[in-house]
Amino acid sequence: MENVWFVAAVWIGIALAASLLSLRLGISVALLEILLGVLGGNFLNLQTAPWIDTLAGFGAVVLTFLAGAEIEPEAFKRNLKASLTIGILSFLLPFFGAWLFAYYVAHWEMQAALIAGIALSTTSVAVIYATMVETKINETDLGRLILAACFITDLGTVLALGILFSKFDIWLLVFILVLIPVLILLPKALPIIARRWSGRISEPEIKFLLLLLFFLAWLATAGNSEAVLPAYLLGLVSAGYFVADRAVLNRLRVIAFAVFTPFYFIKAGLYVSFPAIASGILLIIALLGVKVVAKFIGVYPAARFFRFNIKTSNYMTLLMSTGLTFGSISALFGLTNNIIDGTQYTILVTVVLGSAIIPTLIAQTWFRPDGVEVREVELNRPCDTDYNEQGDGEDYASFPAVNHIKDDDSINLGGE
Repeated sequence: MENVWFVAAVWIGIALAASLLSLRLGISVALLEILLGVLGGNFLNLQTAPWIDTLAGFGAVVLTFLAGAEIEPEAFKRNLKASLTIGILSFLLPFFGAWLFAYYVAHWEMQAALIAGIALSTTSVAVIYATMVETKINETDLGRLILAACFITDLGTVLALGILFSKFDIWLLVFILVLIPVLILLPKALPIIARRWSGRISEPEIKFLLLLLFFLAWLATAGNSEAVLPAYLLGLVSAGYFVADRAVLNRLRVIAFAVFTPFYFIKAGLYVSFPAIASGILLIIALLGVKVVAKFIGVYPAARFFRFNIKTSNYMTLLMSTGLTFGSISALFGLTNNIIDGTQYTILVTVVLGSAIIPTLIAQTWFRPDGVEVREVELNRPCDTDYNEQGDGEDYASFPAVNHIKDDDSINLGGE
């Protein structure tokens, strides 16, 4: 049995290497952690353990909460139509595309094909949020719109999985009955807690939030739902408070990115087996193509309809093409309930991880908006707010995104 401290040192060493490479290459640290996990699993015999699974689960829950907390209510209301439209299309088209392809072309059983449709309809809150944090796009209306659309997509995934496969029992009812009052009371409780507990070195506010997150995660899993779903909802209802007081959110983010999320992303890479990829490479490429093409058919025209320029529309579509948490969860649900077999599971997880890496890498390399392209502009009229050229001011993105603007330039609401 390997010494737990040595294993921890190896995993943290990989996380540190990913961070240093990220600084050097300008690539998202989340992607590099996944890639190093792939290499470690295939060449270094890197393996997970129960305590690693626990930390990775913590990472998924906390990161999902942080992503929800970034969606400011006012920004969400301003971009409600765009978020709903993009999010719904981002779910429906890949779901039907992957389901029908798996059933009619790959000749999977109907139930297995439905699992494929659900697993490949997702977007990855974890990957998108972690990627945008590094460039501070998460602090813009553009970033919040993408996160809101991602929430709508993954809500569709959770509902589809629940309606088609979950067993409704007393635990699910208990989860719902507990979740609803917590969602109502939490925004009112946070200011009171901050007044009484803020500034304490023992960080009672963070411990309170973690208590809620982990308790609701337990009830969710007991009720055949997903642990990350209540985390996202808690983040959403808390976002209004965190607009005024980001200190707790920032401290929680430091804890998540330093301790929890490296285990989550590195572990995700371990699921990719090169021999399994070699044996099913054609089907993997086909399913990945179905997902990405379906996302482009749904998301890109919607982004253009809401007057994003070409570069930003491509960036948004590529990020919405990612998958990780809900896709892997859906595939694992199918495997543990004997709906899909081990080979089908490997194929789906490989496609999911491929979608986490390839579209994000393309988006970050060639289509990432700069500070000017996410400048706040009201629809159909010139911007009348001051802009901080360094991109660290408060006047950031609302749609439509614009191209580079100088003092004597007019605003271009069209393409590149």
